[in-house]
Amino acid sequence: MEYMSAPHAAEKWGISERRVQILCSENRIPGVSKLGYMWLIPKNAEKPTDGRRKGKKTDHE
Repeated sequence: MEYMSAPHAAEKWGISERRVQILCSENRIPGVSKLGYMWLIPKNAEKPTDGRRKGKKTDHE
């Protein structure tokens, strides 16, 4: 299997390297592993969906 680094994934997905590291540590990316201090992310991995809420608040929130 081929892997990419966190900086490469960050560039590919348009997010920060730190956000990729957090996603890795939360096991949000399937097949990820850690070698020393470096995260190994499968090259075919897809960017996880953003779990944060988007949009306007409604009256009942």
